Amino acid sequence: MATPAQWLAGARPRTLPAAVAPVLVGTGVAVALDGFRLVPALLALLIALALQVGVNYANDHSDGKRGTDADRVGPMRLVGSGAASAQAVLVAALLSFAVAGLAGLALAALSSWWLVAVGAVSIAAAWTYTGGPIPYGYRALGEVFVFVFFGLVAVVGTTFGQTRTVEGLAFAAAVPVGLLITAILVVNNLRDVHGDAAVGKRTLAVLLGERSTRVFFAGLLVAAFVVVVLIGLARPWALLGLLAAPLAVGPARTVLSGATGPALIAALGGTGRATLVTGVVLGLGLALS
Repeated sequence: MATPAQWLAGARPRTLPAAVAPVLVGTGVAVALDGFRLVPALLALLIALALQVGVNYANDHSDGKRGTDADRVGPMRLVGSGAASAQAVLVAALLSFAVAGLAGLALAALSSWWLVAVGAVSIAAAWTYTGGPIPYGYRALGEVFVFVFFGLVAVVGTTFGQTRTVEGLAFAAAVPVGLLITAILVVNNLRDVHGDAAVGKRTLAVLLGERSTRVFFAGLLVAAFVVVVLIGLARPWALLGLLAAPLAVGPARTVLSGATGPALIAALGGTGRATLVTGVVLGLGLALS
């Protein structure tokens, strides 16, 4: 049986900034629109965290069953390492999704029942990233879905849950967050590019190759902060988001220098920190606007 420490590692806590940042930014937009409500904001945070943990366990389960996690660099793989059975990890994923679903029902009751449909699609997307008969993560579509669900859906959904309105500012603010979270996935897949190629997992990094993937990663970081500047033209306080830009320099330098394997773990952590701090300062700037 896996130990509690192994279960925690299997939940991949370093990926949690990808859950927190969109909620912070979406809540900042809600404050800017005079629509902030604490309980819906907290429910949105719980949903985001539960979905992130759920998708991590679901990926561990699906990749472990397919044998693509047998030789990996990076965080603990429960099934691939033999620390836990595929069935146990599946149960953990389903419990996480259940928490997200229950919190989603509560948020829908406070806001709009349309959020039930959004939540159902989000859970389906989380599962089919590496699960099901046609996992899109194996078809170079992971980055697209991450941008849509961890960027657009998460930020706009957080704002909507509080304001009950769909606002252009929420869509704009979702773009830099989505780009940074996509960058997290890109550097993760760059780290695993050779192992993925060997087992037939066709991620975008496998299709683009290492050199183009490195340039793409840096481009995502630059684009994210360019969008922050554009938002700042209309909402000057949003320029506080640029305070996080220096945190992106280290990961970009590491990736562009040709680092591979374990050396990219630091870049992954650094990108996560840049994403979280961007969520904090951009959310604050939007609130002040």
